[in-house]
Amino acid sequence: MQPTAESDGPEIDPRAFWGAIGCRAVGAAIVTVAGENGPSGFLALSATHLTASPPTVTVSLDKKTSAAADLLARQAFAINYLSVEGRAVLDVFMMRDGPKGAARFEGLDMRTLATGAPVLPDITGVLDCRVDEVIERYGVYLVVGRIVAFENFKDQRPLVHYQGQVLT
Repeated sequence: MQPTAESDGPEIDPRAFWGAIGCRAVGAAIVTVAGENGPSGFLALSATHLTASPPTVTVSLDKKTSAAADLLARQAFAINYLSVEGRAVLDVFMMRDGPKGAARFEGLDMRTLATGAPVLPDITGVLDCRVDEVIERYGVYLVVGRIVAFENFKDQRPLVHYQGQVLT
């Protein structure tokens, strides 16, 4: 089924949209991929569960994101939920003019789980996923991923986004 373009009022511009969804607190997350030229990844502003059976999540990313090609080619990714100790990692990914591509990961002690996607240090948990489906809409990929491995570190405090701010 295709979405309809019907509307009951004026369209909400992107700035207003981000203000509207800023009312929800979300765990700061970085999606990582084993790219062709080293690790790649992006700040996951939209990563959530879809269903528990089978265990699936969704991640959305702009088609222009540098890690999009790696994710589509590799067909695997990891969602790394940062702990407060991971603030420096988040800062690198939030910088508009900062390092790009594999340079964002320099100096990080990473490992992998089942898919080979990089797992970051200083996390509360990670979901290691294989791509199940990719849906393209409005210049964005909505990626449905099947969780094939995970880790939780309940003793870590989460790093949280709320109303455009990072809470520790």
